[in-house]
Amino acid sequence: MTVREAIARRRVVRQFEARPLEDADVHAIVEAGRRAGSSKNLQRWAFVIVRERERLAALASVGPFAGHIAGAALAIALVTPDPRADGSALSIMWDLGGAAAQMMLVAWELKIGSCPATVYDQALVHRILGLPANRWCEYVISFGYPADASVFDRPNRPGGRRPRADVVREEHW
Repeated sequence: MTVREAIARRRVVRQFEARPLEDADVHAIVEAGRRAGSSKNLQRWAFVIVRERERLAALASVGPFAGHIAGAALAIALVTPDPRADGSALSIMWDLGGAAAQMMLVAWELKIGSCPATVYDQALVHRILGLPANRWCEYVISFGYPADASVFDRPNRPGGRRPRADVVREEHW
């Protein structure tokens, strides 16, 4: 699978098989995030890998759309310095998005599904993960083998993306 194929075919997966991921695959996913580019090469991220069933269930409560985390083989919490702190660079979230995208694409290549969840409850995620006060966790990504493996072979649905003419401009608006 080429990178372009992975980008074109990747889907969000919210329902997973009840089996653990291979350690080599977890390593590859985390390495994809770790190797992502970052502003001034500051790499202001940390990745907390969560496999414990009870902790995954607890993380499913950090936001209204995080329920898929409970059934995942594992989740990776994306942790940064607090982006609300004085002098915090706006590029932190840009960098984090790049790392997340790379992790999710490598997972797809490995036939592993994933889904991001936005954290709405910072106090809860801090308690669950034991984060220092000066850290922030905006997103948690669930990973696992899809409950329905046909997701990898299904064609894209018609109309799934806005037409190119609606989103692409050249030279000016």
